[in-house]
Amino acid sequence: MPEKRDFSKGDLVVYPTHGVGKIVGVETQEIAGHRLSLFVVHFDKDRMTLRVPLAKAKLSGLRRLSTRKEMDAALTRLKGRSRAKRTMWSRRAQEYEAKINSGNPASIAEVVRDLYRNVGQPEQSYSERQIYQAAMDRLVREFAAVEKIGEDVATKRLEQMLSVA
Repeated sequence: MPEKRDFSKGDLVVYPTHGVGKIVGVETQEIAGHRLSLFVVHFDKDRMTLRVPLAKAKLSGLRRLSTRKEMDAALTRLKGRSRAKRTMWSRRAQEYEAKINSGNPASIAEVVRDLYRNVGQPEQSYSERQIYQAAMDRLVREFAAVEKIGEDVATKRLEQMLSVA
């Protein structure tokens, strides 16, 4: 029985916990006596290949790149005022990690906005910098893919937006 495919070879996709990848093919493997059709997704930046069963692709959160409209909504959040809560850092860090791993560009933009430090603001702790950098990398990769620009150009544009906000 043929399975319905939402993606095809060459499509850029977003996997929530890894970011932007490219579907390099669809293959069939036998695992524990069952034949499975799998999307093969390659993540250049991480030098990683992920195999996602076709039947579980949607459930796992695999999705197409954001539209320009969705990306604009994320950038609007990026330009907003920081809403960092005054709760314990460990709790906020968990919330930030959950937002990053959601794969939602608007949520990732909130993390970048909340953890961004402008000139004259206090230094970030090591863990704040780590989470900020993870969120920024994720947002830059998808922004660059949507706009069809290089990641360095995308980084400059996002940093510009943050410094103006």
